Amino acid sequence: MNTAIEIKKGIYWLGMNDRRTHIFENYWPLPKGVAYNSYLIVDEKVAIVDTVERSHMDNYLENLEAVLQGRKVDYLIVNHMEPDHSGAIKTLLCHYPEMTVVGNAKTFPMLANYYGVTRNLHEVKEGDTLSLGTHTLAFYMVPMLHWPETMVTYIPEEQLLFSGDAFGAFGTLDGGIFDDQVDLDYLEEEISRYYSNIVGKYGMPAQAALKKLGGLPLSMICATHGPIWRTHIADIIARYDKWSKYETDEGVVIAFSSMYGHTEQMAEVIGRYLGEMGIKKIRIHDTSKTHPSYIINDIFRYKGVILGSCAYNGGIFPTMETLLCELENMGVKNHCLAYFGNKTWGGGAIPRFKAFAEKIKWEVVAEPAEACGAMKTTDAEQCKAIAEAMVAKLKA
Repeated sequence: MNTAIEIKKGIYWLGMNDRRTHIFENYWPLPKGVAYNSYLIVDEKVAIVDTVERSHMDNYLENLEAVLQGRKVDYLIVNHMEPDHSGAIKTLLCHYPEMTVVGNAKTFPMLANYYGVTRNLHEVKEGDTLSLGTHTLAFYMVPMLHWPETMVTYIPEEQLLFSGDAFGAFGTLDGGIFDDQVDLDYLEEEISRYYSNIVGKYGMPAQAALKKLGGLPLSMICATHGPIWRTHIADIIARYDKWSKYETDEGVVIAFSSMYGHTEQMAEVIGRYLGEMGIKKIRIHDTSKTHPSYIINDIFRYKGVILGSCAYNGGIFPTMETLLCELENMGVKNHCLAYFGNKTWGGGAIPRFKAFAEKIKWEVVAEPAEACGAMKTTDAEQCKAIAEAMVAKLKA
């Protein structure tokens, strides 16, 4: 069955919904699935813009052939080489062996390394154009958004931007493909979680891309995941601008690791004091239960971060270590930090938290609290001091 959708005259969405894959890139949970968006332009020349993950190859080819009705593909535009968007390239070349692959200088080594493709290549540079007939393709380089070869493709006649992974989202497209056809409230967390975990490390490249593309009139943004933006374009651009500047709202994320409940008790007490002092946006996560992607998503939203861990083999608990490594790798900026720990004898989490603070360069607002076993009055006072210091910083 042909499920291709014409989004502008002669321009088609050839996307696929994936409800079977549990984890994206073998790491990020997909409770609401994911969509892979590919696009087709039928003009005097025919061009495909990005492809889909290879497990959806049969349906993808069926849709493509149903639209083309025997016509050949002249160009394949490769905005981004990750296999969830380039996975169909070898199969497409088998069906259309004379098809020219369009990319930039950094695209082609990856193309050769992944798929052994070394012929029929057309290199484009910043600002180059390619005429398909009534449609012109203009190319802009957006390196490290979020791979070095990443570029975007713009059709000035339609004011349409093929944005690659930028402005994308987790979640399948249920019933519609446009932002005004789907439930954006339902996808809200998947839009921000996609940015914070997939693109979030690259705030400066995102800012550079927004400045470069800011002068382009836009009637539609066609990302490779998530909905096609046509009604809420200004809103999603404003979000990317805010997120990539690491701007946050007033609130606190408390993430803890606890084996027998003592460290969790400290987290609860800190949360209660924060609430009593007027902080409403408080998110408390158990790192053993909540995947880091959800915790990181909340950290991108809120200014305050308070971390706590029990001791484990003389150091920090493994799931907290995972979260710290993720945050260090992403280089998230502009947060206020406090931390606490719980131990039974020598060793514990505090030295690792201190090293984390020094590496990530967040402002530490309070002395750490460290309890031994069940909480005592003095421990509660230390927890209160952490809450007071965090609130004072957030309210300043």
